Amino acid sequence: MKKTLILILTLCFLATMALPYQKSRAKRDELRWPEKTLASMTMDEKIGQLIIPAIVGMFLSQDSDTFQQVRRDITEFHVGGYHMLGEVNLLHEPAGVALLLNHMQEMSKLPLWITADFEGGAGLRYLGATRLPRAMAMGATASEELVFQAARITAEEARAIGIHVNFYPVVDVNNNARNPIINIRSFGSDPQAVSRLARAYIRGAQSAGVMATAKHFPGHGDTSTDSHLELPIVDVERARLDEIELAPFRAAVEAGVGGVMSAHIALPRIEPEGLPSTLSHKILTGILRDEMKFEGVIFTDAMNMRGVTTRFPEGEAAVRAIKAGADIILYPPSVEKAFNAIKAAARSGEITEKRIDESVLRILRAKERLGLDKNRFADLNKLDRALGSREHQQTARQIIESAITLVRDNRGALPLKLEAKQKVLFITMVDNSEGWRDGVPGRAFLAGLVKRHSTTTNVYVSDKTSPAEFDLIRKLAMFSDAIIVNGFIRVSSFKGSIDMAEGEINLLRHLSTLDKPFVFVLYGSPYLISFVPELPSYILAYEYYPAAEEAALKAVLGEIEFRGKLPIELPGFYPAGHALRK
Repeated sequence: MKKTLILILTLCFLATMALPYQKSRAKRDELRWPEKTLASMTMDEKIGQLIIPAIVGMFLSQDSDTFQQVRRDITEFHVGGYHMLGEVNLLHEPAGVALLLNHMQEMSKLPLWITADFEGGAGLRYLGATRLPRAMAMGATASEELVFQAARITAEEARAIGIHVNFYPVVDVNNNARNPIINIRSFGSDPQAVSRLARAYIRGAQSAGVMATAKHFPGHGDTSTDSHLELPIVDVERARLDEIELAPFRAAVEAGVGGVMSAHIALPRIEPEGLPSTLSHKILTGILRDEMKFEGVIFTDAMNMRGVTTRFPEGEAAVRAIKAGADIILYPPSVEKAFNAIKAAARSGEITEKRIDESVLRILRAKERLGLDKNRFADLNKLDRALGSREHQQTARQIIESAITLVRDNRGALPLKLEAKQKVLFITMVDNSEGWRDGVPGRAFLAGLVKRHSTTTNVYVSDKTSPAEFDLIRKLAMFSDAIIVNGFIRVSSFKGSIDMAEGEINLLRHLSTLDKPFVFVLYGSPYLISFVPELPSYILAYEYYPAAEEAALKAVLGEIEFRGKLPIELPGFYPAGHALRK
């Protein structure tokens, strides 16, 4: 009896000891989905995983030509995912988009991963979602916690819609005041501050189930050219690159960022052939993979940009990018041409199957980490509750209010105290009169100002304002007791400049000479002061959407404090992170 009892206890002990092993083995089996899937894939299916085309993020009729192209991309070319584009003047209805994405997922043999540029939060693209400021405004808060929360909110709302990869954060160091395309999309001009906030954003996004993507490798900050229009050149030594441009990317890799996006820029001292970084083996494989030990997914920037297309046919560009080390060809002008070119290169041995398998395995592992092997569909029943909640909106408002930065108040006009009978001239000044996504610039500030001070005259100035109209505005200014100017300089792709028109600059110079309270608030590119150094007042909001205007108005009138810290260098001021001159 005693021997039997001992035998039973021994067996129980051994069984108990085996449980962790069984759980571990089960876990290993579960984690083998990428390897199992790869082993079952045809070469065509593997090549398709390397391609992500783009589509405007809105509901499509199944009879439309666009939907039929999407169907063909998924069923014939086996694309690995889709990138959701926005439109300049239109916010899309998220339920329709989620429904479309679910239908696309149903068509695909393997789970698609859906990508988007949510640099201003999901509210930049979709109705009812939370609009957040871009990176430079967050840089002005200097708060890792606020950056983390911005990333978390964006990720939660993205996943609710059915989007899994955010092409953010921009970790470029914006150390060129003439940069027309990075600019306010960067956290600032200090590599250490950019690194610190980039890590916070990556943690926030990936903690909420969205892959973050550090861009644009190896650094697009020190250019005055938009790579959407032509190939920028960053002509610096490797030591300088290590110190400034590469530092935030190292920080992102150390933080476990899931993706890195390449830049269509040339670094002649690193890549003497003048190849865009996207097509350079020395840069993508030599520096990013081998030196930095990045093991995640490398996305190209959009392959329809002229930084690539002006020099290479699209099929050749796709092949060169894969050979350079990219895993994903993003937004090729033609899916068919990119697919066929890669397939031909694989057949000829120019690209080995081993090389393709390496990228496909990274992609499948990333999809598994996102949980797409288990559930690829958005839950439409939870969508309304997930977007634009009160908590999300409160945090968004806290961030932008913390970002408003007082750079200069030479005449002590702030906070602006207005008596009931005083006449205020409010001028909205825009660099371009067309294409404002977030509504008419200046409207939110004006509405709040008139509500508080009814004797306000409103004037709108743009690049199309005539000399006669400028003369009239100068006369109005003479008979006003105080002047408030809201300036808007938009940063956007294919725009190519960040300037005000000559007439607008001359008006600002004239207003600066008047002996009366003059308040200037700038939304968008913060570098205008280099053209009008005599401005007595200079306030930066960095962003251009209604909540930024509302926050700026509160700060101007003294309802909230100016809490932002200048995250960049400006002519005549100390570098980012130091105390400001007044």
